[in-house]
Amino acid sequence: MGDGATASLGGDVSPQSVSASFADPAGAAASGGSTVGSPALGGAPVRVEGVDRLMASATPGSSGYKVGPQDVLEISVFKVPELSRSVQVADAGSINLPLVGEVDAAGKTARDLEQELTRKLGDKYLQSPQVTVFVKEYNSRRVTIEGAVKKPGVYPIRDRTSLLQFISIAEGLTELADTEIVVFRQGGGQKSVARFDLDDIRGGKTADPDIRDGDLIVVNTSSTKTVYQNLLRILPSTASFLLLL
Repeated sequence: MGDGATASLGGDVSPQSVSASFADPAGAAASGGSTVGSPALGGAPVRVEGVDRLMASATPGSSGYKVGPQDVLEISVFKVPELSRSVQVADAGSINLPLVGEVDAAGKTARDLEQELTRKLGDKYLQSPQVTVFVKEYNSRRVTIEGAVKKPGVYPIRDRTSLLQFISIAEGLTELADTEIVVFRQGGGQKSVARFDLDDIRGGKTADPDIRDGDLIVVNTSSTKTVYQNLLRILPSTASFLLLL
């Protein structure tokens, strides 16, 4: 596969092409090893096209970053300084602004909020308002859960919390969910990914992994199915993380 193993959205990579020993993004393998990538692939990390799009929602500073509780937002309305202010997102996920009142902010991007506030102000109060929303402070330690859980979203992480506990926090899987879950992780300037089977964890065959601040947990659903299925083809069920390009 050249200098790195690539699984495109339409690719077909055999699970046997990746070994079961992976390194985490900080350089210390969860299994105690230090292998980066797979010996079968010449030690190269794996590239999976579409992963950046999936991970953007959990990345501070990204245009796809989703606002969470305790974040501080800088809201500016052009030529209307009395409506421009800094607001902190409440624990319940809302902000309160003059004229428009309470607005749900958690789980939305800055662009989403700009469009919503522009619409609300333009409907009743201002002509052609220009609203800018900027995330001034990323305060919440968070984990993002997407896909086939009953309550997907952004959740705070304060203490040591496992994958099963976060699935429970998201009120469990939907009826159509797959028990195989992919966890994306960023740290030390690197990205990594691991696949876990909930049945194996519940049955004691695999350890229930600790989830870290900034992790993205993805359960198969229609919006992520293509990228997700490509990951399942190249990732064995393991308690360690594979380094991504």
